Formats: sequence, C-alpha cells, structure tokens
Amino acid sequence: MTEDEFWGLVERSRGHSPDPGRRLAWLEERLVRLPPSEIADFQVRQDETRLRSDTHALWGAAYLIMGGLCSMDAFWYFQPWLIGQGRRTFRLVTAVPDLLAELPGIRRLAGRPMGGWSDAEWPEWESLNYLAATAYERLTGDEDGLSDALLARGHETPCDTAPADPSWDFDDPAEIARRLPRLSALFPARARG
Repeated sequence: MTEDEFWGLVERSRGHSPDPGRRLAWLEERLVRLPPSEIADFQVRQDETRLRSDTHALWGAAYLIMGGLCSMDAFWYFQPWLIGQGRRTFRLVTAVPDLLAELPGIRRLAGRPMGGWSDAEWPEWESLNYLAATAYERLTGDEDGLSDALLARGHETPCDTAPADPSWDFDDPAEIARRLPRLSALFPARARG
C-alpha cells in the first residue's frame, strides 16, 4: 500500500460518514479485503504519517483547544484525529499548527464549555490506532499477527509521543499568544491560563 493509497482510504472514509465509528467500520471492511501484507502496510503508513505530527508545536495547539486536558495520551489520540481530517489538512496543520483555527470542527468547539462537547466532537480518534491490528486479526485469526508481521519487517509501531522539536510552556499565556494567535482568539479564556 502506497502513501497515496493510504490517504485515499482515509479520505474516502470521510466521504462515507462524518461519524468516527462508522468511518472506522467502513475502513475495517476495506482492510479485511486486502492481503495481510497490505494491512501491515496501512499500519506502517499510519505510523509514518503520525511521526510527522509528533511535535511540541502541534501538541501545544491541541493543549490549548482542550483547555489543558491534553496529556501525552490525549495527544496520542489527537494525532489520528488529525490524520482523519485528510491529507491536505494534515499537511497544512502540521506545518502551521495555528491553522487548526480554520477547521470547522475546531471552530464549532470555540466558546463552548468542554463538558458540552459530544464524544464525536472531541478532536481525538483513538480507535484508529487499533484499526489495522483488528482487521489483521479478523482476516487471519491471529491476535498478535500484525505485531509479528511488523517486527519481521523491522518496523516497530510507536506507542507514545516523542516530539523532537523544542518544548515550550503550554501554560504561558504570552507564549501561547505568540505561537498560536488564531487559536488564542478562538479560545481566549484558555489562552489566559
């Protein structure tokens, strides 16, 4: 599976349904029709893509949106959500995290208490992390099959974030305003700390 094929599946799932659960079911049905090696390819492409979003710059943006409720795990779940927004959006936002302020799903959250956000509105898609393993097991009957296949290739799927760019204080209002002016305007109370 090429990178283009990976993105094609992700983007077609978006056109199929806006609901994350339905998108996941649609993707799983497509993956189980493929040979096991292509399911493994899907996981490799997802891991490669995720690494491009594994930055403190993007983590700080997610932290601001989520009002400080963006731990390492929450950022880990945010990254597949961003992948789910499609290739173009992913590329733009990973280059300039403040562009999250332009996404309709993020704009709908602005000014609303987080307690009122539905599960489908939260910018996270944890279940995408397990899609390839589920599809692989469903196809082969081997619970550890995907892990074994990836290790045989010399590929280890990361299980935590590990940003390589310089860290910064996500709770410093001046730093937030400087780095994320558009998001700070959308989420001003959170930007003030």
